[in-house]
Amino acid sequence: MNRLLKILGDCLLVAAGAVVLAPPLHAQAAYPSRPVTLVVPYPAGGSADILARTVGQKLAERLGQPVVVDNRAGAGTAIGAKFVAGAPADGYTLLMGTVSSQAINPAMNKVGYDPLKDFTPVAPLASIPFVLVAHPSFAARSVADVVAQAKARPGELSYASAGLGTSNHLAGELLASAAGIKLLHVPYKGSAPALNDVVAGHVPLMFDLQATAAPYVQSGRLKALAVTGRTRSALLPEVPTVIESGLAGYEVAAWFGVFAPAGLAKPVRDHLNAEITAVLRMHDMQKRLQELGAEPEQAGADAFSSFAHGEVGKWAAVVKNAGLAQ
Repeated sequence: MNRLLKILGDCLLVAAGAVVLAPPLHAQAAYPSRPVTLVVPYPAGGSADILARTVGQKLAERLGQPVVVDNRAGAGTAIGAKFVAGAPADGYTLLMGTVSSQAINPAMNKVGYDPLKDFTPVAPLASIPFVLVAHPSFAARSVADVVAQAKARPGELSYASAGLGTSNHLAGELLASAAGIKLLHVPYKGSAPALNDVVAGHVPLMFDLQATAAPYVQSGRLKALAVTGRTRSALLPEVPTVIESGLAGYEVAAWFGVFAPAGLAKPVRDHLNAEITAVLRMHDMQKRLQELGAEPEQAGADAFSSFAHGEVGKWAAVVKNAGLAQ
Protein backbone atom coordinates (compact mmCIF):
# COMPACT_ATOMS: atom_id res chain seq x y z
CA MET A 1 0.00 0.00 0.00
CA ASN A 2 2.79 2.42 0.93
CA ARG A 3 4.54 1.59 -2.36
CA LEU A 4 1.35 2.37 -4.31
CA LEU A 5 0.93 5.71 -2.54
CA LYS A 6 4.56 6.59 -3.35
CA ILE A 7 4.03 5.84 -7.06
CA LEU A 8 0.87 7.95 -7.12
CA GLY A 9 2.70 10.80 -5.39
CA ASP A 10 5.52 10.69 -7.91
CA CYS A 11 3.02 10.84 -10.78
CA LEU A 12 1.30 13.87 -9.28
CA LEU A 13 4.64 15.66 -8.96
CA VAL A 14 5.50 14.99 -12.61
CA ALA A 15 2.06 16.21 -13.71
CA ALA A 16 2.40 19.35 -11.61
CA GLY A 17 5.81 20.03 -13.13
CA ALA A 18 4.37 19.65 -16.61
CA VAL A 19 1.72 22.25 -15.82
CA VAL A 20 4.31 24.69 -14.53
CA LEU A 21 6.63 24.17 -17.48
CA ALA A 22 3.93 24.39 -20.17
CA PRO A 23 3.94 27.78 -21.91
CA PRO A 24 0.77 29.87 -21.70
CA LEU A 25 -1.65 29.23 -24.56
CA HIS A 26 -1.51 32.82 -25.89
CA ALA A 27 2.28 32.50 -26.42
CA GLN A 28 1.65 29.65 -28.85
CA ALA A 29 -0.62 31.70 -31.13
CA ALA A 30 0.86 31.96 -34.60
CA TYR A 31 1.58 35.41 -36.04
CA PRO A 32 -0.59 37.09 -37.09
CA SER A 33 -3.63 36.30 -34.99
CA ARG A 34 -5.39 39.64 -35.54
CA PRO A 35 -5.46 42.48 -38.12
CA VAL A 36 -2.22 44.23 -39.10
CA THR A 37 -2.14 48.02 -39.51
CA LEU A 38 0.01 49.52 -42.27
CA VAL A 39 0.54 53.23 -41.59
CA VAL A 40 1.02 55.44 -44.65
CA PRO A 41 2.53 58.84 -43.74
CA TYR A 42 0.86 60.49 -46.74
CA PRO A 43 -2.69 61.45 -47.71
CA ALA A 44 -4.87 58.98 -49.59
CA GLY A 45 -4.50 58.83 -53.35
CA GLY A 46 -0.74 59.26 -53.77
CA SER A 47 1.83 56.71 -54.93
CA ALA A 48 2.60 55.48 -51.40
CA ASP A 49 -1.09 55.07 -50.57
CA ILE A 50 -1.91 53.23 -53.81
CA LEU A 51 1.09 50.94 -53.34
CA ALA A 52 0.17 50.25 -49.70
CA ARG A 53 -3.41 49.30 -50.60
CA THR A 54 -2.33 47.17 -53.55
CA VAL A 55 0.29 45.25 -51.59
CA GLY A 56 -1.82 45.20 -48.44
CA GLN A 57 -4.70 43.43 -50.16
CA LYS A 58 -2.45 40.64 -51.44
CA LEU A 59 -0.55 40.42 -48.17
CA ALA A 60 -3.80 40.01 -46.24
CA GLU A 61 -4.68 37.01 -48.38
CA ARG A 62 -1.36 35.36 -47.56
CA LEU A 63 -1.36 36.23 -43.84
CA GLY A 64 -4.97 35.22 -43.32
CA GLN A 65 -5.68 38.49 -41.51
CA PRO A 66 -6.83 41.94 -42.73
CA VAL A 67 -4.15 44.52 -43.48
CA VAL A 68 -5.68 47.89 -42.61
CA VAL A 69 -4.16 50.95 -44.30
CA ASP A 70 -4.07 53.94 -41.94
CA ASN A 71 -3.22 57.31 -43.53
CA ARG A 72 -1.43 59.55 -41.02
CA ALA A 73 -0.14 62.45 -43.10
CA GLY A 74 1.56 65.62 -41.94
CA ALA A 75 4.89 67.21 -41.03
CA GLY A 76 6.52 65.87 -44.17
CA THR A 77 5.84 62.21 -43.17
CA ALA A 78 6.95 62.72 -39.54
CA ILE A 79 3.50 62.23 -37.96
CA GLY A 80 2.95 58.76 -39.35
CA ALA A 81 6.55 57.63 -38.93
CA LYS A 82 6.71 58.83 -35.32
CA PHE A 83 3.46 57.01 -34.54
CA VAL A 84 4.91 53.71 -35.74
CA ALA A 85 8.23 54.32 -33.96
CA GLY A 86 6.31 54.50 -30.67
CA ALA A 87 4.08 51.48 -31.29
CA PRO A 88 4.64 48.03 -29.74
CA ALA A 89 7.19 45.94 -31.63
CA ASP A 90 4.80 43.03 -32.15
CA GLY A 91 4.36 43.10 -35.93
CA TYR A 92 0.83 44.50 -35.82
CA THR A 93 1.80 48.12 -36.60
CA LEU A 94 3.92 48.65 -39.70
CA LEU A 95 5.07 51.70 -41.66
CA MET A 96 5.05 52.31 -45.39
CA GLY A 97 8.47 53.96 -45.22
CA THR A 98 9.92 56.01 -48.05
CA VAL A 99 13.14 57.81 -48.88
CA SER A 100 11.48 60.94 -47.46
CA SER A 101 10.29 59.45 -44.15
CA GLN A 102 13.44 57.44 -43.46
CA ALA A 103 16.25 59.55 -44.93
CA ILE A 104 15.47 63.04 -46.24
CA ASN A 105 13.00 64.41 -43.68
CA PRO A 106 15.05 63.26 -40.64
CA ALA A 107 18.17 64.82 -42.19
CA MET A 108 16.46 68.17 -42.69
CA ASN A 109 14.15 68.51 -39.69
CA LYS A 110 13.66 67.59 -36.06
CA VAL A 111 11.16 64.80 -36.57
CA GLY A 112 11.05 63.21 -33.11
CA TYR A 113 12.38 59.81 -34.17
CA ASP A 114 15.67 58.25 -35.21
CA PRO A 115 15.34 56.57 -38.63
CA LEU A 116 17.93 53.95 -37.71
CA LYS A 117 17.46 53.29 -33.99
CA ASP A 118 13.66 53.45 -33.86
CA PHE A 119 12.78 51.07 -36.70
CA THR A 120 13.26 47.50 -37.88
CA PRO A 121 13.58 47.38 -41.68
CA VAL A 122 11.37 44.51 -42.86
CA ALA A 123 11.25 44.43 -46.66
CA PRO A 124 11.62 46.67 -49.71
CA LEU A 125 8.61 47.07 -51.99
CA ALA A 126 9.36 49.16 -55.04
CA SER A 127 11.20 52.16 -56.42
CA ILE A 128 10.25 54.82 -58.94
CA PRO A 129 13.24 56.48 -60.61
CA PHE A 130 13.17 60.07 -61.76
CA VAL A 131 13.90 61.41 -65.20
CA LEU A 132 15.66 64.72 -65.84
CA VAL A 133 13.37 66.49 -68.29
CA ALA A 134 13.80 69.76 -70.15
CA HIS A 135 11.63 72.04 -72.22
CA PRO A 136 12.21 71.38 -75.94
CA SER A 137 13.56 74.92 -76.40
CA PHE A 138 16.34 74.30 -73.86
CA ALA A 139 19.61 73.85 -75.73
CA ALA A 140 21.02 71.01 -73.60
CA ARG A 141 20.59 67.48 -74.93
CA SER A 142 22.49 65.60 -72.23
CA VAL A 143 23.64 65.76 -68.63
CA ALA A 144 27.05 66.84 -69.92
CA ASP A 145 25.41 69.81 -71.65
CA VAL A 146 23.60 70.75 -68.42
CA VAL A 147 26.85 70.62 -66.49
CA ALA A 148 28.62 72.73 -69.10
CA GLN A 149 25.89 75.38 -69.06
CA ALA A 150 25.82 75.44 -65.25
CA LYS A 151 29.57 75.94 -65.13
CA ALA A 152 29.32 78.76 -67.64
CA ARG A 153 26.53 80.44 -65.61
CA PRO A 154 26.99 79.45 -61.93
CA GLY A 155 23.75 79.69 -59.96
CA GLU A 156 21.66 80.83 -62.94
CA LEU A 157 20.47 77.57 -64.49
CA SER A 158 17.19 76.73 -62.75
CA TYR A 159 15.23 73.57 -62.09
CA ALA A 160 11.75 73.10 -60.63
CA SER A 161 10.71 70.77 -57.81
CA ALA A 162 7.66 69.78 -55.80
CA GLY A 163 8.98 71.79 -52.86
CA LEU A 164 11.87 72.28 -50.47
CA GLY A 165 13.27 68.97 -49.26
CA THR A 166 11.35 66.80 -51.71
CA SER A 167 13.03 63.96 -53.57
CA ASN A 168 13.18 65.85 -56.84
CA HIS A 169 14.70 68.84 -55.08
CA LEU A 170 17.38 66.66 -53.51
CA ALA A 171 17.99 64.94 -56.87
CA GLY A 172 19.13 68.33 -58.16
CA GLU A 173 21.27 68.98 -55.10
CA LEU A 174 22.95 65.60 -55.55
CA LEU A 175 23.61 66.35 -59.22
CA ALA A 176 25.11 69.72 -58.32
CA SER A 177 27.34 68.13 -55.68
CA ALA A 178 28.45 65.26 -57.92
CA ALA A 179 29.22 67.53 -60.89
CA GLY A 180 30.70 70.43 -58.93
CA ILE A 181 28.13 72.93 -60.17
CA LYS A 182 25.60 75.35 -58.68
CA LEU A 183 21.97 75.23 -59.79
CA LEU A 184 19.06 77.53 -58.96
CA HIS A 185 16.27 75.65 -57.20
CA VAL A 186 12.69 76.81 -57.88
CA PRO A 187 10.29 75.15 -55.39
CA TYR A 188 6.58 74.71 -56.06
CA LYS A 189 3.69 73.43 -53.94
CA GLY A 190 3.60 69.99 -55.52
CA SER A 191 4.90 68.21 -58.60
CA ALA A 192 1.95 69.05 -60.84
CA PRO A 193 2.39 72.86 -60.86
CA ALA A 194 6.15 72.45 -61.16
CA LEU A 195 5.83 70.16 -64.17
CA ASN A 196 3.26 72.47 -65.75
CA ASP A 197 5.70 75.37 -65.62
CA VAL A 198 8.44 73.26 -67.21
CA VAL A 199 6.04 72.21 -69.99
CA ALA A 200 5.15 75.90 -70.44
CA GLY A 201 8.83 76.83 -70.69
CA HIS A 202 8.95 79.00 -67.57
CA VAL A 203 11.62 76.80 -65.95
CA PRO A 204 14.00 74.77 -68.16
CA LEU A 205 14.60 71.65 -66.05
CA MET A 206 13.01 69.28 -63.56
CA PHE A 207 13.58 65.86 -62.04
CA ASP A 208 10.16 64.21 -62.22
CA LEU A 209 8.95 60.68 -61.56
CA GLN A 210 9.25 58.66 -64.75
CA ALA A 211 5.60 57.59 -64.62
CA THR A 212 4.29 61.18 -64.83
CA ALA A 213 7.05 62.52 -67.08
CA ALA A 214 6.93 59.74 -69.70
CA PRO A 215 3.68 60.85 -71.44
CA TYR A 216 5.09 64.35 -71.92
CA VAL A 217 8.33 62.96 -73.31
CA GLN A 218 6.54 60.56 -75.62
CA SER A 219 4.31 63.36 -76.95
CA GLY A 220 7.29 65.65 -77.54
CA ARG A 221 6.19 68.30 -75.04
CA LEU A 222 9.32 67.61 -72.99
CA LYS A 223 12.65 65.98 -73.76
CA ALA A 224 14.32 63.47 -71.48
CA LEU A 225 18.02 63.96 -70.80
CA ALA A 226 18.65 61.08 -68.38
CA VAL A 227 16.97 58.73 -65.92
CA THR A 228 18.21 58.53 -62.35
CA GLY A 229 17.94 54.78 -61.71
CA ARG A 230 20.88 52.39 -61.72
CA THR A 231 19.56 50.91 -64.98
CA ARG A 232 17.57 52.26 -67.90
CA SER A 233 13.81 52.61 -67.58
CA ALA A 234 11.37 50.25 -69.28
CA LEU A 235 9.15 53.28 -69.93
CA LEU A 236 11.98 55.24 -71.61
CA PRO A 237 14.48 52.60 -72.75
CA GLU A 238 16.29 54.92 -75.17
CA VAL A 239 17.16 57.43 -72.43
CA PRO A 240 20.56 56.92 -70.76
CA THR A 241 21.08 56.86 -67.01
CA VAL A 242 22.90 59.69 -65.26
CA ILE A 243 25.63 57.13 -64.51
CA GLU A 244 25.99 56.38 -68.23
CA SER A 245 26.14 60.11 -68.80
CA GLY A 246 29.36 60.37 -66.82
CA LEU A 247 28.45 60.80 -63.14
CA ALA A 248 29.51 57.52 -61.53
CA GLY A 249 27.45 56.41 -58.54
CA TYR A 250 24.59 58.85 -59.15
CA GLU A 251 21.31 57.14 -58.29
CA VAL A 252 18.03 58.60 -57.07
CA ALA A 253 14.64 56.95 -56.73
CA ALA A 254 11.48 57.38 -54.75
CA TRP A 255 11.70 54.07 -52.90
CA PHE A 256 9.13 52.39 -50.69
CA GLY A 257 9.55 49.71 -48.03
CA VAL A 258 7.95 48.22 -44.94
CA PHE A 259 9.32 49.06 -41.51
CA ALA A 260 8.31 47.99 -38.01
CA PRO A 261 9.14 49.51 -34.61
CA ALA A 262 12.63 48.71 -33.29
CA GLY A 263 12.90 45.39 -31.49
CA LEU A 264 10.65 43.32 -33.75
CA ALA A 265 11.36 39.62 -33.19
CA LYS A 266 13.45 38.10 -35.97
CA PRO A 267 10.98 35.25 -36.72
CA VAL A 268 8.16 37.77 -37.25
CA ARG A 269 10.42 40.02 -39.34
CA ASP A 270 11.53 37.14 -41.53
CA HIS A 271 7.97 35.82 -41.89
CA LEU A 272 6.77 39.23 -43.06
CA ASN A 273 9.71 39.58 -45.42
CA ALA A 274 8.98 36.19 -47.00
CA GLU A 275 5.28 36.93 -47.48
CA ILE A 276 5.90 40.41 -48.91
CA THR A 277 8.48 38.99 -51.31
CA ALA A 278 5.97 36.34 -52.41
CA VAL A 279 3.41 39.10 -53.10
CA LEU A 280 5.91 41.07 -55.20
CA ARG A 281 6.61 37.99 -57.31
CA MET A 282 2.96 37.63 -58.33
CA HIS A 283 2.39 38.34 -62.02
CA ASP A 284 -0.61 40.62 -61.44
CA MET A 285 1.33 42.56 -58.80
CA GLN A 286 4.25 43.13 -61.16
CA LYS A 287 1.81 44.28 -63.83
CA ARG A 288 0.21 46.74 -61.40
CA LEU A 289 3.59 48.11 -60.37
CA GLN A 290 4.49 48.60 -64.01
CA GLU A 291 1.29 50.60 -64.48
CA LEU A 292 2.41 52.83 -61.59
CA GLY A 293 5.81 53.29 -63.20
CA ALA A 294 7.36 51.42 -60.30
CA GLU A 295 9.98 48.70 -60.26
CA PRO A 296 9.60 45.86 -57.70
CA GLU A 297 12.43 45.58 -55.20
CA GLN A 298 13.08 42.24 -53.50
CA ALA A 299 15.68 41.64 -50.80
CA GLY A 300 16.11 39.91 -47.48
CA ALA A 301 15.56 41.91 -44.31
CA ASP A 302 19.29 42.21 -43.59
CA ALA A 303 20.04 43.48 -47.10
CA PHE A 304 17.18 45.96 -46.86
CA SER A 305 18.51 47.16 -43.51
CA SER A 306 21.92 47.81 -45.08
CA PHE A 307 20.26 49.71 -47.92
CA ALA A 308 18.25 51.87 -45.52
CA HIS A 309 21.35 52.68 -43.48
CA GLY A 310 23.16 53.68 -46.66
CA GLU A 311 20.31 55.97 -47.73
CA VAL A 312 20.29 57.74 -44.36
CA GLY A 313 24.00 58.52 -44.65
CA LYS A 314 23.78 59.48 -48.31
CA TRP A 315 20.99 62.02 -47.93
CA ALA A 316 22.34 63.41 -44.66
CA ALA A 317 25.52 64.31 -46.55
CA VAL A 318 23.56 65.92 -49.41
CA VAL A 319 21.43 67.94 -46.99
CA LYS A 320 24.48 69.10 -45.06
CA ASN A 321 26.40 70.02 -48.21
CA ALA A 322 23.41 72.06 -49.45
CA GLY A 323 22.94 73.79 -46.08
CA LEU A 324 19.35 72.57 -45.76
CA ALA A 325 19.34 71.18 -42.22
CA GLN A 326 16.98 73.04 -39.83
